[in-house]
Amino acid sequence: MNRVLKNRKSEDTMQGLLDWIVECNSWNSSHFVDFIIGDVTVGAIHFSRLELLKRYPQIFQVFSNRVKLHPRLDSPAARTDAVDAVLRNWRKKGIIQGWRDEQYRVTSSFDRPPLMRVERSAAPFFGVINYGVHLNGFTEKAGSCHMWLARRSAQKSRFPGYLDHLVAGGHTAGMSTRQVMLKECREEAGIPGELARRAQPAGAISFCMDENQNLRRDVLFVYDLKLPSNFVPKNMDGEVAGFFLWSMDEVLESVARTRSIKTNCNLVMIDFLVRHGYLCPDDPHYLKIVHGLRGLDWRPFL
Repeated sequence: MNRVLKNRKSEDTMQGLLDWIVECNSWNSSHFVDFIIGDVTVGAIHFSRLELLKRYPQIFQVFSNRVKLHPRLDSPAARTDAVDAVLRNWRKKGIIQGWRDEQYRVTSSFDRPPLMRVERSAAPFFGVINYGVHLNGFTEKAGSCHMWLARRSAQKSRFPGYLDHLVAGGHTAGMSTRQVMLKECREEAGIPGELARRAQPAGAISFCMDENQNLRRDVLFVYDLKLPSNFVPKNMDGEVAGFFLWSMDEVLESVARTRSIKTNCNLVMIDFLVRHGYLCPDDPHYLKIVHGLRGLDWRPFL
């Protein structure tokens, strides 16, 4: 399969890729205070939210430089229930939007038991790490690599109408990353299990950004799946408006020069371009881009 787009990418093209790295890792740590459960730091909350949290002294202990869950909440279930009651009240008031009815694990590291669970749409409020799963669905056409993209439904609460990966989803509590991948393959693209199980894990990318005083700390587990040339995706859950099969030239140009693709997908697509040799060390900003794809400070969470 031909993997050569051009011998050398232009400064403008590579700067366009680097701009996504910079945007997705833009935040000021002095604007946030630690969010702590017991003696474990699990997130970060914008200082502008402290007055709101002070209204719930039986749940949140608010200090000038940190927020702690009240020690009376001494089990994962008790913490989850207490915080969930607050979040449902905030949902009614419009403080938390885009409610998913999907819970995320709140933990000190990915492979440790959760200290509590939190509604997915509220995770950035507390700055806890969001884990997601993205799949690059690609195929061979006319001797070269092409990638399937999906257009998000206009009814989606976030990024309606934007281009997205063929398959992507949040890491729901109680499921493995592979189970999430297989579930989303079926629901979002109609990929049968026998075919979806051929997907190969391809690492992870991460970023940390201030998004309207919400701290998005995302780790995205990446899978690659080579699809048969005659495969045509079919959405099963109503969350996709249509599918497109693009050459890697088209993918590169769209990522580098437009804002048509959902923000975090740009990073995963850049990672695919790096791993499959469409970008090379002689291209401008190559090392900055490669390093920036793992922009989250991992050390507290390993």
